[in-house]
Amino acid sequence: MGFPGTWMTSSESMVYRVVPKCACSTIGQIMFYSDHGEFFDGDIHDAKSGMHKWGIDESQPEITRNVKAHDSLTFTCVRNPYTRVLSSFFDKICGIQRNGRRYRGNLVPLLIQKYGIEVGGDDGKQEFDQIASFRRFLLFVRDTIRFRKPMDPDIHWSAVAGHVGTLVANGGRYDQIFWTEDFNTGMQRVLDAVETPHPVELSQIPRFNESEGHGPKRAHPVEAYFDDLSMHLMWEIYHRDFKLFRYDFDNPANKMPVGEIDLDEVHAKLGD
Repeated sequence: MGFPGTWMTSSESMVYRVVPKCACSTIGQIMFYSDHGEFFDGDIHDAKSGMHKWGIDESQPEITRNVKAHDSLTFTCVRNPYTRVLSSFFDKICGIQRNGRRYRGNLVPLLIQKYGIEVGGDDGKQEFDQIASFRRFLLFVRDTIRFRKPMDPDIHWSAVAGHVGTLVANGGRYDQIFWTEDFNTGMQRVLDAVETPHPVELSQIPRFNESEGHGPKRAHPVEAYFDDLSMHLMWEIYHRDFKLFRYDFDNPANKMPVGEIDLDEVHAKLGD
């Protein structure tokens, strides 16, 4: 299986396991800048050179060698399941993507037909019942993850633990895991622990949110989208995320973690 979703700086100063919807664009640009003294011109996900990525064939032996030998600091970043799945809904389902089309072509028509989801107009502006549509989307997410129907789960809403766990299961080990919600503290800790060709002044780094503006704005507070059934589905889908990364399942309004991440527990639970 190797190390899917893993990026490494060309200088091998750090290794990062990408988790979609968890500040990955900003982290990728910081890694690129730390090697080259400038940002990648465009979406860092499109970069085919200037850093190692598992998706680039020539990078795979380099990443495998480094991760298995644990030659570099290895880290990842996680996010509250409530806000992450909401972000996926507004960006990937309601939004128009950078190519001017709907995400994954026929996905949205499928959701409209099978689950009764509304997404607004193609300009992302039309009013619709966001809460009802999101709750139907959550049923679809559960069906993809539990039953792999009507399709396999998508990387943007499959559990964070699943992404993080592939590196562990294949022989890697994390030095640091930090929260999107406390990004500057966590990313600074990573930068303090490595030497990079170019210094990174974190306070001067912009946020590279490549999905911003794709879809309609969230019209209600987070907790408004989750009734008892929705929370039941969230626990069914994301219980490992809540437990391992110390997020507050009982209170969707609280996006902040409620305890420290135990790296030994993460490796023990995800190493199977």
